[in-house]
Order: sequence, then C-alpha cells, then structure tokens
Amino acid sequence: MAPIATSREEFDEIPTVVGIFSAFGLVFTVSLFAWICCQRKSSKSNKTPPYKFVHVLKGVDIYPENLNSKKKFGTDEKNEVKNKPAGPKNSLHLDLEKRDLNGNFPKTNLKAGSPDLENVTPKLFSEGEKEAVSSDSLKSSTSLTSDEKQEKLGTLFFSLEYNFEKKTFVVNIKEARGLPAMDEQSMTSDPYIKMMILPEKKHKVKTRVLRKTLDPAFDETFTFYGIPYTQIQELALHFTILSFDRFSRDDIIGEVLIPLTGIELTDGKKLMNREIIKRNVRKSSGRGELLISLCYQSITNTLTVVVLKARHLPKSDVSGLSDPYVKVNLYHAKKRISKKKTHVKKCTPNAVFNELFVFDIPCEGLEEISVEFLVLDSERESQNEVIGRLVLGAAAEGASGEHWKEICDYPRRQIAKWHVLCDG
Repeated sequence: MAPIATSREEFDEIPTVVGIFSAFGLVFTVSLFAWICCQRKSSKSNKTPPYKFVHVLKGVDIYPENLNSKKKFGTDEKNEVKNKPAGPKNSLHLDLEKRDLNGNFPKTNLKAGSPDLENVTPKLFSEGEKEAVSSDSLKSSTSLTSDEKQEKLGTLFFSLEYNFEKKTFVVNIKEARGLPAMDEQSMTSDPYIKMMILPEKKHKVKTRVLRKTLDPAFDETFTFYGIPYTQIQELALHFTILSFDRFSRDDIIGEVLIPLTGIELTDGKKLMNREIIKRNVRKSSGRGELLISLCYQSITNTLTVVVLKARHLPKSDVSGLSDPYVKVNLYHAKKRISKKKTHVKKCTPNAVFNELFVFDIPCEGLEEISVEFLVLDSERESQNEVIGRLVLGAAAEGASGEHWKEICDYPRRQIAKWHVLCDG
C-alpha cells in the first residue's frame, strides 16, 4: 500500500508544475510581443515615407478601330518631351528629394501672368501635319485681343480626305479650342460635336462627350461610303458644337458650315480650321428662363412637377445679386387648390433647384388644370419681389401650350423644357 500513496503524491504535484511553466510561458510571450511592436514602431519612424504616384490622364482614344494603329494618341508629345532638354522650373517634373516627412510635395504658386504658361498650347498635330497648316490660320487663332477672345466661341480643327481606292470620304474631327463655359457654376463645359452632310442630311454622326473641358481633343475619324468624288464639290459639312446637360436639352455652343466647293482632295489629306459662329437660337427675354419637367400619371391621377434650373435672371437687388426661389401653384377651374415652394438659392442669377413636387388631381384628365410658377427674390426686410411668371395649362399658348399638350398626349413620361419667364 506504500507505493500507491507515493504515486498519488507525485500526481498531485503535476498541476502545480504545469501552472508554473504556463505562467513563465505567458510572461515570455507578452514580453516578446511588446519587444517586436517597439522594434516595428522604431523602424517605421526611421524609414522614409513611401512614394506617391501621380497619374497624368491624357485623351486616349477608346474606339476599337484605332487601337490597332501604331500611332497612338499622344505619342508625338512623348517623343518630343524625350528629345527636349530640361524644361523650366514650372514644368511637371517632380523632384522626389523635395518631399516632406509625409511624402507630400511642396506647393508652388504659379503666377497667372508667367510667359511659360501663356505659351503652352495643346499639341495634337504631328510634325508633318503642322507644316500643312497655313501660317495665316495660326495667326488668326493666336493673334486675338482680349475683347475679341470674349466674343469668340472657339476654333474647330478638322481634316478632310478622299480615298480613291475604297471610294470613301473621310472626315477627322481633331479638336476644338477656346470654347465658352456653358456651366456658370463650374465654369466648364461637356462638349461634343454633331456633324451632318448637306444637302441630303443622310449622313449624321457625333463624337463622344468630353467632360469638363474648354479645349476638347476628340481625334475621331468618320468614314462615309458611297459618295463619288464628283459629288464632293456639291456637298457641304455642317458641324454643331454642343455641351451635354443631363437635366435638359443640351446647350448649343455654336456651329461651323463648310461648303466643299473648290476644295481639292486629290493631293491627300487637307487640314482645316474654322471659327465657331453663334447659332441663331431663341434668346431669353429680360425676365430670364426656367427649366421645368412635368409628368402626368393617368393611373394614380397625379401630376409630378420638377423645378430644375433657372438662368439669366435679372438683377433685382441694389448689389446686383438676387436670392431666387420658385413658388408652384396648382389651379383647378381658376381656383388654387395646392401650393409648394422650393428652397432659396443665395446670390445667383443661375440657380439649380432640382426639387420634385407631386400634386393630386381632383378630376379626370388635365383639361381644367393649370400650374403657375412664380420666381421670386427673397427679401428679409421687405416683401418678396416677383422676378418672373410662367403658366402651363390647356389655355397656354406658344411653347407653354406645346409642353402641356405633350404631357397630356404622353402620360407616364417625364418631359423637360426651358420656358421664358414673363412679367409678374
């Protein structure tokens, strides 16, 4: 019985030994983890910060027919940069030794009147194409006074070519320079170009939209088949330069008309440039314009009204600025049954509201329904002044009556149009 008691004592000592070794192991592990963390922290503080990559986006052609060509867009500029000596101080070269501790580059204030920035012009033509452009055309686009530049709508650059083997007429829209800003808030445009061959108007094409630029580089080629060379002299090219607007009809910047009479294409590609002229479009009256979108739901018998934008509002304040908002009144048989209003936009003649209102129609159809829009200037000390007024209904005439007729003929369709405001 004695040996059995001894073995029991040995088994009782085992948990104590395991606990001691576990405690030492835990202390060692925590100490090792703390030491590793300290070493990593010290090594990170001694290391230089990582490089920051700067991406410079260029206009790359996205069309598949041009991807296989050896001469990609922008290759000429890269070759010219390689062959040129070191540029001036305000070039886009980034000196990595001038970074701060966070890896950022110091900001340099570029003077607006520096001669280097004034001489920078977009380069799209290759060396052979530059020689073909006449010196008179370059002078006409560069030697403009400040007053003339404000009146100009920009210049369109394109090339014409006729392929006698395939009997195709090729038009390449290269770029446009000096376009006006159609968006007064961002002071930019989203330009694209529509082209049409006159007088038949059968061939209609358009370029892609380039976002937020006043000097778009399209570099898009359009090939027209089935046009004999003897007929070229009787045709004309009509370019319409527009700015994309997702809320309404696109803004028209201008147009270019090129009669092909007297233009010889037997010697190969011919480079041309023309000044963009203003298109004969309807101008707003002295009260400004309002962009309205309407939709009639015949199933639920509701009318959805979206107040989108206002532009060219007159100066109603002494300071020359107004705080416009729009009040929407719904009438049934010349009796007001509902009213809504937008938020006030501070100090702007070109307001963007983008506010939606839903009205329940008490009768079937829109024969006795009319909607009144009052654009007012918010005044704290006095009564709000009416800037302009617009009424849409069955009794309205002109563009207002046409808009109302469209929403009645096409229910469940959102239709947006600009309307000229009249006196309140």
